[in-house]
Amino acid sequence: MTRLVTVAHGTRAPEGNAVARALTGAAGTRLGMPWVASYVELASPLFASVMASGVPSVVVPLLLSAGHHVRHDIGSGRPLGPDPLLAVAQVARLVAAGASPGSPVVMVAAGSRDPLATRDQMLAAAYLSEQWRGPVRLATLSGVGRRPVDVVTPHDVVSPYLLAPGHFADRCRAESSAAAVVADVIGAHSAVVDLVVSRAVEELAGRRSA
Repeated sequence: MTRLVTVAHGTRAPEGNAVARALTGAAGTRLGMPWVASYVELASPLFASVMASGVPSVVVPLLLSAGHHVRHDIGSGRPLGPDPLLAVAQVARLVAAGASPGSPVVMVAAGSRDPLATRDQMLAAAYLSEQWRGPVRLATLSGVGRRPVDVVTPHDVVSPYLLAPGHFADRCRAESSAAAVVADVIGAHSAVVDLVVSRAVEELAGRRSA
């Protein structure tokens, strides 16, 4: 039987890797498929070792934008973001943190030197602005772009464009200390499960029509 394999970046924070497992387990259950959550680095099982087994798999990356890992480490599938369903989850995290709907948001992404990643992050900010019905500015923690300390003001609320707890989530909170509110990471929200299921179904349908 074909299995669902997700691939996240991986982190030394156990709670961060648990997000990938929670998303994958929920999506696999809905699809009626066996599942494996794998990682590019820093956690096990590694994606390369999972795929080396030769078991038929549908691969859904849990990375939020294009970049080195998607092209070189995974080589199949497209990044999970940008997508309006991720913005739905971000809005839910903002509301849960006490942010007032429509207030100015700074979306903080991990960042990259890859111009395709920058394009993806700008589109993700546009999706969030549409869902939030308010202005959204972009900051990044690395690579191209302005840093949170140069963007965030006491009038802003911060939405981390990060899937799970870990190094970048800690940096986001530390570097956004001027904000009125810093929301939680996207996490294993039901909208993200919906997105993983949708990507798996698309991949399987593409194989059947090929």
